[in-house]
Order: sequence, then structure tokens, then C-alpha cells
Amino acid sequence: MKNPYDIVIIGAGIIGLATGMKLLEKHPKIKIAIIDKDSEVSTQQSGHNSGVVHSGIYYKPGSFKAKFCVEGRASMSSFCEENEIPTWACGKLIVAISEEDKIRLNDLYERGIANKVKGLRLVDKEEIKEIEPHVNSDKALYAPNTAIVDYKNVSKVYADKIISKGGEIILDTKLIGSKRKNNFTLLETNNIDIETKKVINCGGLHSDRIAKLMGDDPNVKIIPFRGEYYTLKKDREYLVKGLIYPTPDPAFPFLGVHLTQTMKGWVEAGPNAVLAMKREGYKKTDFSFNDMASSLFYSGFWKMAVKSWKTGLWEWNRSLRKSVFLNSLQKLVPELISEDLDGSGSGVRAQAVDSNGKLIDDFHIVNTRDSIHVLNAPSPGATSSLVIGEYITNIAEKNFNI
Repeated sequence: MKNPYDIVIIGAGIIGLATGMKLLEKHPKIKIAIIDKDSEVSTQQSGHNSGVVHSGIYYKPGSFKAKFCVEGRASMSSFCEENEIPTWACGKLIVAISEEDKIRLNDLYERGIANKVKGLRLVDKEEIKEIEPHVNSDKALYAPNTAIVDYKNVSKVYADKIISKGGEIILDTKLIGSKRKNNFTLLETNNIDIETKKVINCGGLHSDRIAKLMGDDPNVKIIPFRGEYYTLKKDREYLVKGLIYPTPDPAFPFLGVHLTQTMKGWVEAGPNAVLAMKREGYKKTDFSFNDMASSLFYSGFWKMAVKSWKTGLWEWNRSLRKSVFLNSLQKLVPELISEDLDGSGSGVRAQAVDSNGKLIDDFHIVNTRDSIHVLNAPSPGATSSLVIGEYITNIAEKNFNI
């Protein structure tokens, strides 16, 4: 067995990688490893991200989301420029579909201004047609500097920097247990045992289980929600110039079905948000008995279900019926027809839910003497990854006496 590591980070997603990079930037002599059960970095939430560099419009001023996003969008833009990672400032249009939406847009505008979103403005029908000619609405909120990037490219650069600074990334290594051994933690994995002084849990979809394996109470349960999307046929991509979003419902931490240019070479139409029957359930047919039992035997799940069963049924209806999905998109771009929706894809969101059935909307990070657990890292997690990595590093410096 190798000499003990100072810190092992569990999870080689974008936040785990950013944390490792920031730790090594500030403390180049510490011995760090990042372990992940998959054979590549950023294969789960980070790898299925739509790629939006969020501006900070949606988030309550003073929340972690707002603070992280405001600082994160600037740091991400600078990092991509310095490392020659392609980005595109294509702009975002948030569209009012109903009269109620028009009132909500005013609130979003105030939030965006409080969060210092550059260039943000309310626009009328005439200007909407200049920005997105195929959108039909009387009022929208426009953020011209909202950009897109491929976060897998960003993650790979993070990983390269970690290795160049002497850190290790150990793949195909799944945590199956842990033990306290003198002043160290012994991480038991499927192929090697690893000794470390401290642990940072960035396990995403499995973060609550990892916390339990570490002997800590996460106080929340990860409930997986699958976001399904279509792609537009190439000859219909001209209908979308940048990013077209509906006005979100403040009762739910999801942004609604939208149309998104991507750096991957296609336009995404979606996603919805349906309960996944497996934590890594990217297909409708994916099922895990253990994962479903984990959700169904959790009291918080049923309290959440009582509060939002109507929305859940609506999302399943939209998932199963393409015509319903299309209808949601037509509220943004009326010219879309069923034949325009081509290939499909999905992502799975690790949504933390507490015992009262509340969907945790903000970042949720728990500290103990020997570990840090990132138990909820919603959007704008990728946008803010550098800032979150810095934040976790600061916690580690205090808690771990680095």
C-alpha cells in the first residue's frame, strides 16, 4: 500500500476535478488523489450537461447559487479563454408565455440586476423578433452575454492540470466501504485499498451513499430525475439562434423545456424532468431495484410526491407522448412540427430531498472533522465549478488544518 494521501476526492466530475485543481494550486506539496468508478472523467452529470455558462438571472440574491454564479461566470470565461477552450456568447431569451409569466419576468429582471448580470434587459415583441425571429411573444428577458461551452472539454483541462501538478486520478475504482485506522481513513474499493488523512465527497448521484459509507449522516436523500431531450433536424436548426427558455415556475428547481444551441454540434429541445428508476438511468427502460427501493422507502419521497404529484404526472405524460413534448416547445417557437424533432438524449440530475419532502434548491455542503460532503450541486454547478472548488478548498483549509 502506498503512503497515505493527504486528501482523496471521491468523484471525478467537474466539481471534484475543480476542487482538486484548486487545492493543488494553493498547496502544491500536498498529496492528492481523485478516484472514480467510471473509466473516464465527467461521465455522469458533468458529461450530460447542456453546456450553458449561466449568467445568474434566476437565483435569489445572497444564496450560494447567486454568489457562485456571479463569480463563476467570470472565472469560467477567463479560464476558457486562457486555455483556448471554445465558447460562444449566443445569448439567452427567457420568454413570457402567459400574463402571469410577464409579472414573473419583472421579478427575474430585478434578481438579475441584483446579481449584476451584464446587459440584461426586458424586450418587447419587436426586439424579440430581432433576437429570435421565430419566437412569438409580447415580452421576454434578454441576457446577451450568456454563453455555451462543452464542459467535458473543461473537465479534461482540469484533469490535465491536476496531473501536471502531481495529483493522481484513479479511474475504474468504486468505493465499497471505509474504516477509521489510527489517524487515517481506509477507503475500501473494488480493486485497491487507499489510506488517506481526509476525504472530500463529490460523488454526485451517489453522494448520500458515499457519506453513509464514511459513517456520516447526509440528512438528505438523492432522488434522481431524468431530463430527456430531442435534437432538431439540421435543416431546422435555423429556427433557434441562441438559447430560448420559458419563464420558470418558482415552485420547482427546474427551468422547463427549452431550446438550446450547443457546442456539440446540434440544437437540443428539452429537457423535461421525470423520476428516474435508476440513479444512472439515462434510458426510460433503465431500472434498479436498489435505487427504486432507496427512493420508495424514504419518507421524504412520499412527502414530496404528495406536494407535487400533479406536476409529476404531467412530466410523465410529456415524456411518453411526443405530441405533448412538442406542444411545450411550440409555445416558444410555434413553427416547430413533430418531424423537426430528431435524435434524443438525456441527463440525470442528482436532486437532494430532505425528510420533509423539500427539494433542496441551493448548494448543500456538510463538513465533519475528517470529511467534506457535497450533497447537492445543482445548476449552475458547472458554470461555478472554479468558484465552488475554491470554496471547498477554503473549508478544507479550516477543517483539515492544511
